[in-house]
Amino acid sequence: MTLKVYRRPDVERVTGLSRSTLYTMMAERTFPKPIKLGKRAVGWREADIATWLDSRAQDVA
Repeated sequence: MTLKVYRRPDVERVTGLSRSTLYTMMAERTFPKPIKLGKRAVGWREADIATWLDSRAQDVA
């Protein structure tokens, strides 16, 4: 199984959200938390982002 991990600029591009909005939503627990990749690096699982986007589409419908 291949696990794709998005870095923050990729998450911003895919979701259309700004950096500050991402971190605000994470604090509110309305956006997936990142996983630690190293001491100063984090990323988001592609599957988590896809699930979040799907849930947003269902909220609109």
